[in-house]
Amino acid sequence: MPKIHLKVREKIFEYEAGLTLETISRDFQKAYPHDIILARVDGKLAELMKTIDEDVSVEFITTGEIIGNEAYRRTASMMMLKAFQDVMGRENFERLTVQYSLDRGYYCELISDTSLTKELLDRVKLRMQEIQKENIPIIKKSMPKREAIEIFREHKMYDKVNLFHYRRSSRINVYTLEDTVDYFYGYMAPNTSYVRYFDLYLYDDGFVLQMPEPASPETVDAFEPPEKLFNVLKQSARWGELLGVRTVADINNALADGSFSELMLVQEALQEKKIAEIAESIIESGKRIILIAGPSSSGKTTFSHRLSIQLRAHGLKPHPIPVDNYFVNREDTPLDEYGKPNFECLEALDIKELNKDLHGLLAGEEVELPVFNFVTGKREMSGEKMKIGDRDVLVIEGIHSLNDAMTYSIDQSNKFKIYISALTQLNIDEHNRIPTTDARLLRRIVRDAAKRGTNAAKTISMWQSVRRGEEENIFPYQENCDVMFNSVLIYELAILKQYAEPLLFSVREDQPEYETAKYLIKFLGYFLGASSENVPNNSILREFIGGSCFNVG
Repeated sequence: MPKIHLKVREKIFEYEAGLTLETISRDFQKAYPHDIILARVDGKLAELMKTIDEDVSVEFITTGEIIGNEAYRRTASMMMLKAFQDVMGRENFERLTVQYSLDRGYYCELISDTSLTKELLDRVKLRMQEIQKENIPIIKKSMPKREAIEIFREHKMYDKVNLFHYRRSSRINVYTLEDTVDYFYGYMAPNTSYVRYFDLYLYDDGFVLQMPEPASPETVDAFEPPEKLFNVLKQSARWGELLGVRTVADINNALADGSFSELMLVQEALQEKKIAEIAESIIESGKRIILIAGPSSSGKTTFSHRLSIQLRAHGLKPHPIPVDNYFVNREDTPLDEYGKPNFECLEALDIKELNKDLHGLLAGEEVELPVFNFVTGKREMSGEKMKIGDRDVLVIEGIHSLNDAMTYSIDQSNKFKIYISALTQLNIDEHNRIPTTDARLLRRIVRDAAKRGTNAAKTISMWQSVRRGEEENIFPYQENCDVMFNSVLIYELAILKQYAEPLLFSVREDQPEYETAKYLIKFLGYFLGASSENVPNNSILREFIGGSCFNVG
């Protein structure tokens, strides 16, 4: 047998040509803290079922990494689909949809004449455990698009039939797990033995497939329903049903049949209606301090402007209080674990001074507010004084706004908390959800390039750090809010495509950000592109693509 040489962790190993990466990975598994599930071959992602026939450099990827965890989740989803089909019988099984991410798993719904019960779910869980132990191979086959479409039509997967109608590629990768077929946007484990940790929970009208996260890939935490988040996701799904849009293919259909402009206007109207309802809730509450928090690229600035307009329409006068003006002097900023200034931690703010000023304003006093000089790195007095009356409210926007520690001395009866996030309700098809973080990253790439002169590679390189800050400072407090607002516009990815693709293509193959850029380019390839000409100038989307009447970005 011919020999090949593998470079793994800077060492050279000799193997027979034609072995799979899975076979080779077994020799290295003990050196890794978690299960190996994928690999990079000469810098390019590869599934473990790939055979190696030439000298290459290999880097193994475990379930403790984000991209490995995503492969784990896709594989678990396919096993779940097969388990339902096996337990219910193919003649009784109709459709299973993966709706959105919830807690640490996926919220799913069964569309069938058979009622979803705990007894049925327990049987499905048992069957998934059997499938895992049976070590069934997952077969990947590239086939002509026409042939793939016929297979999915035969299996009544009409979302995929519609999706591939707009697919430019002439070939489709189809996965089979015995008699279960599916398509997945992303890589898979080579067989079912890899998915050892999962659980199923009956919830609302469906159930949750709970899975491990990268930080602890051998642990499945108990499902803790984030009820406010779930309710806003469910409302967004209802909006999608109202608009006749569930999947990417539905957006493409609207572009093809000429109804896209109407879709845009109805979605914008629904969002404005929600903002008006929030304004009415604030007025009914009688609260004087409005606190707004949300992750990066959620559209907080435009939302704040539009909320202020609605409050003015109801006779209130909103006053913004920029939290950034309460930064401690730069030399007093705490350092992170890498010895760099941590501007995102709560201790980077002078919360004592902030609370003193808020107390004074609520008491009817005239207060001189500070301004932070980003050139000198010091907080200065602005010389401008503020005094509020009975119809005035204070609007505070910042990452810590839902954390009561920031406004520790203000009574809850005076605080109205709003959590805003870009929660994507659109799916690629019934089994492939669009991660919310992908949509936010695309927003940020477009905005950073247009407003800050930052290229896509730089934005991508900072993204994991941004997400870590969100996990620490925002997401733990999201259920503390009085109301949640979803800033995603169901049509926006078709618009963002035109702006994002050229930026993503600028990322070179030799850059570490290329893998993410390539992934996003492939994702945007599912969409037909749409012009931004008819996007309203007060739209949240304008915060990212430009042309906002609020002069934001």
